[in-house]
Amino acid sequence: MNLISEMKSKIDYKRGALSNETLLELYKTMLKPRSIEEKMLILLRQGRISKWFSGIGQEAISVGVTLAMNDEEYILPMHRNLGVFTSRNIPLHRLFSQWQGKASGFTKGRDRSFHFGTQEFKIVGMISHLGPQLGVADGIALASKLKNKNQATAVFTGEGGTSEGDFHEALNVASVWQLPVLFCIENNGYGLSTPTNEQYNCKDLADRALGYGIESHIIDGNNIIEVYTKVSELAKSIRNNPRPILIEFKTFRMRGHEEASGTKYVPQDLMDAWAEKDPITNFKHFLMEEGLLTEADDERLKAEFKAEIDTHLEIAGAEEHIKSSETIELNDVYREFDYQEVKENSETEELRFVDAVSQGLKQSMERHEDLVIMGQDVAEYGGVFKITDGFVEQFGKDRVRNTPICESAIVETGMGLSIAGIKSVVELQFSDFVTSGFNPVVNYLAKSHYRWNQNADVVLRMPCGAGVGAGPFHSQTNEAWFTKTPGLKVVYPAFPKDAKGLLATAINDPNPVLFFEHKALYRSIRQEVPTDYFTIPFGQAATLRTGDDVTVIAYGAAVHWALNTLDKHQDIQADVIDLRSLQPLDTETIYKSVKKTGRAIILQEDSMFGGIASDISALIMEHCFEDLDAPVKRVASLETPIPFINHLEDQYLSRDKFENELLALLEY
Repeated sequence: MNLISEMKSKIDYKRGALSNETLLELYKTMLKPRSIEEKMLILLRQGRISKWFSGIGQEAISVGVTLAMNDEEYILPMHRNLGVFTSRNIPLHRLFSQWQGKASGFTKGRDRSFHFGTQEFKIVGMISHLGPQLGVADGIALASKLKNKNQATAVFTGEGGTSEGDFHEALNVASVWQLPVLFCIENNGYGLSTPTNEQYNCKDLADRALGYGIESHIIDGNNIIEVYTKVSELAKSIRNNPRPILIEFKTFRMRGHEEASGTKYVPQDLMDAWAEKDPITNFKHFLMEEGLLTEADDERLKAEFKAEIDTHLEIAGAEEHIKSSETIELNDVYREFDYQEVKENSETEELRFVDAVSQGLKQSMERHEDLVIMGQDVAEYGGVFKITDGFVEQFGKDRVRNTPICESAIVETGMGLSIAGIKSVVELQFSDFVTSGFNPVVNYLAKSHYRWNQNADVVLRMPCGAGVGAGPFHSQTNEAWFTKTPGLKVVYPAFPKDAKGLLATAINDPNPVLFFEHKALYRSIRQEVPTDYFTIPFGQAATLRTGDDVTVIAYGAAVHWALNTLDKHQDIQADVIDLRSLQPLDTETIYKSVKKTGRAIILQEDSMFGGIASDISALIMEHCFEDLDAPVKRVASLETPIPFINHLEDQYLSRDKFENELLALLEY
């Protein structure tokens, strides 16, 4: 770099109408993150920090984009975007505390480096899976558009991240909905060690915008003036004319993916060529050529930043190690929910399960004026099960939104809406299809509150279950995938009244809720249901029948299978517990019943291994062992995918196995 400092600028800067003050501010704002990085590399070698992802050589992008945005507009950065955080004037000791896992950071020691967000500074950090933040940006931008805020949202990814499905889904959704998002690709040559020619097979990533019908631009990512002026222009444009824009910033990563990786895989001539394009050194020369900066000025700025960094490192270093407890950790998994009971009115009407869900959803839309429903075919068509039939006429297409077939992006959009303060209900057309959006459910929605105190106010409606001859891809009851994921709530009603009341609670709850609706119950089960809006609390099972012989535990369609079996055996006096919600789980009701009857049988539609019946059985054994007169019995479906033809499906299901297993348990 000393050699370069004696040379003239290798970058062609065109200052245009930028004032001297602005030019100097751009330089200072780039120099600050570079100064921090150089200090962090020293601390890394000293073992005082554990890991570092360097953005040296890419500062112009982070700084230029951030300064082009308004303070109230959200930015979603990545590892190498330290300049976003410093340009938003986050106190340095808070960043240093974050990297040291201390309380003054942003994640209470629960996540590292830049894996955090902050509403105070309107920054939403990445997760290691990279792609989901692109769809989250869609949600934030959608909220801006719905609220007529005339705001832009900027989101970063690398060239490697453009290979992920989330990238394509997010661009498609943004294009279809004309969302004001700046999709910023930092094309720095390598995804860890994989060069671009092994990452994609086109000259410019900006060309991908053509396939989505959106505008794109290529910007020299090392030219701070070009970055700042062009992004300022584009941000202003999409505030007034909402639409997505794809920007490819050509730049280079001068250090390893992270410091332990090194750069031996990079040809030296390539490193040398990009070293000559260093964004800070070249801009320094330009300012000197313009008579705006001297070596003495530069040394003074560096000394000021060094003093600031050292002072804030002392503050962070003096902070005690974070203190916590199991109670604190457990309490932070979910946003606190102040459940408000809304009692049932006396007037009722007989409703099918499907109608109760529809009515409950409609009444929640009326109660929450900005609640958004998203899903495939949910608008004019009314959804494949007609639950949202007529909703467009009442609530409009802004709030009842057909989506492309892109489950990941829509779940992520729900997360973005929540960040911006809007509730959403996402219909997964069939619960089986959640696999296409599994990552954002279990890694973004579930973990955000625990990580940085940001709740995910999203309900995922999950039409599920067998018994309708729908085969392996439309029949799963996959609740166990989620009951084991801390941060998610899982609800599974068996009756129309419960479906309506629990859905209202799910929408009120500020946490992510997976709401399972068994398809075979939609039009086969009827019940008198209160006509007005009402709520039912989570974590309270319903005891449908009482008796001293045995405790029967079930949920969803399995509740009806159990009741039908007991109707055939009037001599069996059983406690029948309908769990209703699986997370939280009403263990108190289970234990009380089992201690009374001495026998327990758990019926689930899911296959046996890894199902929730296994956990309930273990809990009973741990808490009620001395009260048991027989082993706890689990009844579940075959360990196979779900077949299509009816006689194979009947053989698969646990429905017809329950009777024999119940009788055997009672004879034990």
